[in-house]
Amino acid sequence: MRSVGQFGAWPRRAALLAALAIASVAQAANGPLDTDGMNGGVQARFDPVARQTWVIGHASPDLCFSLSLPDEWRRTEDGVKAALSNGGLSVNLRSSRELRDLPQPDLVSRDAAALQQDYEALLGRPAQSVSLSSDEGATRWSATWIDANLPEASHGMTVETLIVPLSGDWVLELSLSGIETREAYDALARHLLARLKVQGRAACQR
Repeated sequence: MRSVGQFGAWPRRAALLAALAIASVAQAANGPLDTDGMNGGVQARFDPVARQTWVIGHASPDLCFSLSLPDEWRRTEDGVKAALSNGGLSVNLRSSRELRDLPQPDLVSRDAAALQQDYEALLGRPAQSVSLSSDEGATRWSATWIDANLPEASHGMTVETLIVPLSGDWVLELSLSGIETREAYDALARHLLARLKVQGRAACQR
């Protein structure tokens, strides 16, 4: 898999192995793996009047997307980071070209299978539990690893990604991290999905 420029860059092995030492099933520990290139990267624009941040990205000159997050979020080399909390959002694109050899019947299920393969290869072990569910026009992929070395009582770590089909050629992967509670995580996921817009050439060129 290939890097999504600076926005998708992530110290993958160190960060995910560190997560294995501290994460619990109750709190998703996410970080993007390398994926197909994102044309032009992603922009983050804070509107101080509306108290929201717009995140805008391009899959191609004819296909772009935007979503909003509450309050101020700032772009970093790892993604976007909330100014007032530990929350983070990683945004990745993956093309149908990259997924064409997988046997699943549609683009979203092929992307979910690719995510699972990527994380299992990185962690060197199969996930003990994997689930797919619908969520506000997206598909929520979730996988859990159980390890006796994890300090939490559950001895588990869950990785979760929201998969959004942008077109027949592209899917968008959204991964939230650092959210304090499951309720806050679900509320933020609903917020960004409700405000996600997929746009064509005219909007992309503005």
